[in-house]
Amino acid sequence: MSVQTWTFIIVGITFAIYIGVAIWARAGSTKEFYVAGGGVSPLANGMATAADWMSAASYLSMAGLISFMGYGGAQYLMGWTGGYVLLALLLAPYLRKFGKFTVPDFIGERYYSKTARLVALLCALLVSFTYVVGQMKGVGVAFARFLEVEFATGIFIGIAIVFFYAVLGGMKGITYTQVAQYCVLIFAFTVPAIFISLQMVGNPIPQVGFGGTMSDGTYLLDKLNKLNVDLGFSEYTSAGMEDRVNVFFVTAALMFGTAGLPHVIVRFFTVPKVKDARISAGYALLFIAILYTTAPAIATFARTNLIETVSNQPYDEMPAWFSKWEASKLISFEDKNNDHRIQYLADPTRNELTIDRDIMVLANPEIANLPAWVIALVVAGGLAAALSTAAGLLLVIATSISHDLLKKNLMPDISEKGELLAARIAIAVAVVGAGLAGLNPPGFVAQVVALAFGLAASSFFPAIILGIFDKRMNKEGAIAGMIVGILFTAAYIWYFKPQLGGPGTPEGYWFGIKPEGIGVIGMLINLAVSLLVSRFTAAPPQEIRDLVEDIRIPRGSSGPGLAH
Repeated sequence: MSVQTWTFIIVGITFAIYIGVAIWARAGSTKEFYVAGGGVSPLANGMATAADWMSAASYLSMAGLISFMGYGGAQYLMGWTGGYVLLALLLAPYLRKFGKFTVPDFIGERYYSKTARLVALLCALLVSFTYVVGQMKGVGVAFARFLEVEFATGIFIGIAIVFFYAVLGGMKGITYTQVAQYCVLIFAFTVPAIFISLQMVGNPIPQVGFGGTMSDGTYLLDKLNKLNVDLGFSEYTSAGMEDRVNVFFVTAALMFGTAGLPHVIVRFFTVPKVKDARISAGYALLFIAILYTTAPAIATFARTNLIETVSNQPYDEMPAWFSKWEASKLISFEDKNNDHRIQYLADPTRNELTIDRDIMVLANPEIANLPAWVIALVVAGGLAAALSTAAGLLLVIATSISHDLLKKNLMPDISEKGELLAARIAIAVAVVGAGLAGLNPPGFVAQVVALAFGLAASSFFPAIILGIFDKRMNKEGAIAGMIVGILFTAAYIWYFKPQLGGPGTPEGYWFGIKPEGIGVIGMLINLAVSLLVSRFTAAPPQEIRDLVEDIRIPRGSSGPGLAH
């Protein structure tokens, strides 16, 4: 059977499973819609968290970035992994003990202020919308290849699919759908890696294989270094590391941004007890590690195969996968010297091949000439990764509007039925808006997601960490810090991202820091402003200080709120 036939079969089966699970687990109450009723097991929540966490950025874009950036691209891998550890150790158990539905809910209660809740709500909307734009780009890439259509058409199809099952199930449906999606995406990510590792170095373990030797006795990485250098690129094993400033700042922004992501934090509210939050965090880290340790190997395999397949080869003799990706407009060839051969070079004036880095994971098994069913499996995995995170993000947007804005501020007497309707309308508007923005995103998927992490780091991380560990932190400090932090970061991103209409250029970066890493500076400004303002204004009420003390006492018993 052809690749497209296999893809229809495998994607069709997986989508039938997702939709069936969403219908079976559909939410019938606000508690089920927001936090799945608070009764998810640690193992299931660990899988769902891993699927929620490993978005299109992790599945489609991270290995693609590493394959082009070299080892410097590992800043994404290090930042996201380190950030999850930070979240699991420092925040998740305490937030679960506090027992609120959303991050704005936590900030509103901890800082005893409707204004703080509103500021947090606006930050959550900006962070989540930016993040989901990246997911919609990933959905568009996957559908473009799957249906062999243009990227824009893939985006519109993705909008319809995400809309259906995110609106229907709420957190309960999304949680159990994400368990299924994790199984699909991790199988789809590792199977081709095993195939290609066997093919290239004879080792079935990709994590070991990408440092192995080829049949001629040459180390794979040595060969890739030579291929890169011959084409004018930096050595693969040193590329990207010369810009140590951005390696540090992007890694740090991703770490601290992780610990402030609303859609990941809310997952720890879905388990029955504080102890279960800690256990599910451990499970999620294990499940995440499988993909994250495989990504560098896939990047190495993909880069080597790509160069050997396309460099200085006759355009008319390119394999079928090349023309199919050309149809999606994610690969393009411009014959500058009219020799009908593909000149893939570092020199932009002579280079004739343009490749969207987000296609590398999907194209990798095709370039390696793997069986059709493996190629189809990778497409299904990419869709699972993008859809699982998009659904979680859309739920954050929905709960921010229906629960934090309407229920807690504008319409306190709204009925449960009205609150659910408002949440579903918010999802519908958000998914259409994100899909349209995804048509022209401000970077590759991982870069767009990095911007969202920077916004989260500069707004939420200081407010949450100080809210847990600093009894003196008050509402004035938290509000001022969040506003200043996110405004600074958002303004810097806008100014230096031409896709957003900003007038700046890379030559004007402050201290050479890219927009993807500026969230660290925004976070430090937030921390400084928060601490300074809080020390010159009134201390929090005694009951708030007692609450903070209670949150920090390590107990395995149920905390306030949901567990009751």
